[in-house]
Amino acid sequence: MKLARILAFGSLMLAFTSCGGSEPDKEPAPPAPAPEPTVLKVPTGIEDMTVPADNPITPEKVELGKMLFFDKRLSKDGKMSCETCHLPEKGWTDAKPISTRADGKPNTRHSPTLYNVGFQDSWYWDGRAATLEAQIKAAWNGQMATDPAAQDAVAMTLNGIEGYKTAFQGAMGGEATADRIVQALATFVRTLRSEDSPWDKYEKGDKEAVSTDVRAGFEVFRTAECGLCHTPPLYTDKLFHNIGIGMNKEMPDAGRGKILADKKDPDAEKMTGAFKTPTLRSVAESGPYFHDGSGKTLEQAVDVLLKGGIDNPHKDEKLKARTLTGPEKKMLITWLRALSPAPVKFERPKLP
Repeated sequence: MKLARILAFGSLMLAFTSCGGSEPDKEPAPPAPAPEPTVLKVPTGIEDMTVPADNPITPEKVELGKMLFFDKRLSKDGKMSCETCHLPEKGWTDAKPISTRADGKPNTRHSPTLYNVGFQDSWYWDGRAATLEAQIKAAWNGQMATDPAAQDAVAMTLNGIEGYKTAFQGAMGGEATADRIVQALATFVRTLRSEDSPWDKYEKGDKEAVSTDVRAGFEVFRTAECGLCHTPPLYTDKLFHNIGIGMNKEMPDAGRGKILADKKDPDAEKMTGAFKTPTLRSVAESGPYFHDGSGKTLEQAVDVLLKGGIDNPHKDEKLKARTLTGPEKKMLITWLRALSPAPVKFERPKLP
């Protein structure tokens, strides 16, 4: 009888605990650690790229930025995208001397190529932007006439598009915001690189990659001291020089000098009319040339520099006249063209 009561009590307790009634609460499992972002490695052959710690490069963010780059919904009136001034087929420029802003007014400077801009350490012709993100934010605001309030409205619009909503969540860990749009765009732009040109292949040991004229053209480049400003491997020193372009105008563009003057920098006066040295990589694709687009052809641009620029009180002392024979100039141009890799058709993304 006693045994029966014990067994009955045990059965009751077993039934009770199987329903969780007396089982102690379990500690919730800790959340799984967030996966480390997959960072794209910068290809060898070009110097290291500095990427902001708060905006690492990931494949997902690159793809998101690519869609945004070609999407006219980023502009206030829906008529302009980043591509409007930077077309893949035109060396990531618009091939115009001066582009037009969203309000229909002309810019004051030529749209430069986006090739290798991720390797720069200041942005715009005058270097006024300290980060690529800051440059993109300013261009979105000014060039595309999308002020901060409109940028927030664009983000809200994108959040209402399922494809973008999913893409932002996967790439950025949250919904679209103006800052995340800028970060994604900057990430994509950092992947726009000119590399693996015939000249690169030659320097890596492929002696059949270029002709004898190309090799001779590099010797002209070297002996004419073009590398004082167009320093390998990017073929730019990332610095600012007055070569005289536009200084004969009634109201010349002060360029870097204006930026420094606003900062009360003592070097402002000597930097009047100075602009950033453009890269020579893919230079044959990115005309017209100079900050005002006044160099219609590569040959014309070379002629200006071989003459030592245009005289003015602030001309950089590095600019010296160089006398080349006709064949030497032709070989120099041939070498410059060898800095462009073989063309590859760019596939525009399908937009959500």
